[in-house]
Amino acid sequence: MLICRTSEEIELLRESNLLVSRTLAEIAKYIRPGVTTASLDKIAETFIRDHGAKPAFKGYGGYPATICTSVNEEVVHGIPSDYILKEGDIISVDCGVVLNGYYGDSAYTFPVGEISDDLKKLLEYTRASLEAGVREAVAGNRVGDISFAVQSKAESGGFSVVREMVGHGIGTKLHEPPEVPNFGKKGTGPKLLKGVVICIEPMINIGMKDTVLRNDGWTIATADGKPSAHFEYAVAIDSGKADVLTTFRFIEEVLNKK
Repeated sequence: MLICRTSEEIELLRESNLLVSRTLAEIAKYIRPGVTTASLDKIAETFIRDHGAKPAFKGYGGYPATICTSVNEEVVHGIPSDYILKEGDIISVDCGVVLNGYYGDSAYTFPVGEISDDLKKLLEYTRASLEAGVREAVAGNRVGDISFAVQSKAESGGFSVVREMVGHGIGTKLHEPPEVPNFGKKGTGPKLLKGVVICIEPMINIGMKDTVLRNDGWTIATADGKPSAHFEYAVAIDSGKADVLTTFRFIEEVLNKK
């Protein structure tokens, strides 16, 4: 059952998602070679709590941290640790908050120092596949229209799409219906209604699409050990054009100063 949010609820969801956007921008200031992923987690938790919100991920299903930090071949749900970032790494940071009873959730994959051309292309196509999905997130379309757009863009660059992990609805819970796969056929899946709020989050691999679950019970990694990227927006379905509740502008302002 899809939940159509009121305009007031969408504004509350926008506040939550803008806080996530600002948290990712705060983290962006500290991403460089020599920094541990655990230190990024502390920065995120402090920033979220200082802004009157709570980390959405911490304790969710037993997850031990505020953010997910997935480095190189790690697709999603990497746990912050004493791992020290190195020049040439990429790191996906996935962050969630709950503010005034409504959830925000977004992810961005950052370069660590100078990265290879292959990784630059991976990040470019993953981001572009997200934008392609957003263009289909309009009232009257179906979830499969988003899925098809994401898959088509990613595969046009020679990349593969993770099957096991999908996007989702978001609202007063972190995960609500519908599921939003990053692969599929046009015209299939639930019909998108004005006011439904979803997270679109392509997870795109350089190599094969297959993944493995690490021994920590959380980290999903590529089966072939090749790099993966992840970007995520929260989007309110609207007529004619999606209402994107997330922004990467704050992140890019920080990155452009580096």
